[in-house]
Amino acid sequence: MNIASNGIRIHVEEQGQGELALVFLHYWGGSSRTWRHVTTVLASSYRTVAVDHRGWGKSDAPSGGYGLEDLAADALGVIEALDLKSYILVGHSMGGKVAQLLASRRPMGLAGVVLVAPSPPSPMALDGEARERMAKAYSSRVAVEATLDHVLTAKPLSAADREQVIADSLNGSPQAKAAWPRWTSQEDIAGQVAAINAPTLVIAGELDRVDSVETLKAELLPLIPQAVLKVLPGTGHLSMLESPQAVTQLIEAFARSLRGATCSIATA
Repeated sequence: MNIASNGIRIHVEEQGQGELALVFLHYWGGSSRTWRHVTTVLASSYRTVAVDHRGWGKSDAPSGGYGLEDLAADALGVIEALDLKSYILVGHSMGGKVAQLLASRRPMGLAGVVLVAPSPPSPMALDGEARERMAKAYSSRVAVEATLDHVLTAKPLSAADREQVIADSLNGSPQAKAAWPRWTSQEDIAGQVAAINAPTLVIAGELDRVDSVETLKAELLPLIPQAVLKVLPGTGHLSMLESPQAVTQLIEAFARSLRGATCSIATA
């Protein structure tokens, strides 16, 4: 369904029901479909809401507004429109950085945060030439396949998942493809992230070549003292597609630990 949020239409895929909701934010190049193996299982116990960021999936693709502030406002608009009283933010890569910014503001109803291979709050450590190469990573099927095989994964994906990733990457709007590597990934929110006070789970792939375990240990975990890190063996950046059962089990255990706890955190 489409939801009016922050002046545009944001597409979401909603499943399940329950008092505690799980809100999923995808990576640069993905869509709400990226989470389908995880949400299909968790929807039996929770209300799951998977969001297409602006410019990706079936959401609107305005000419501008692709900064972290915009993406966080889009997500918060969806949460408010759906009247989610208690929810866990689950963000992957770019979506993980968006989740960090949103969680740092301690919105009402935030029960917890799950950061899956999240982009760290500091600027991505790439020079201008590397960022330009990255901006062309989804320019053609050949480019997407090369990125998928040599950067994003450590395990081969199923044929269906591989085609899904390729289609989602190619279908992103030109402005959304360009914004993250050229500008948004360079935003520094380290000062805000220290304000996160919700229980936080960080899931990292042992073989992630995008947001490595070492990077997260150095640039993210020191800022969120209550965060717990779990590392998935033999897994790359697309853990929800490479190791979906393990990711699902970790999120489910985290959500179960929060049940019965106070799920509303007042805005500071």
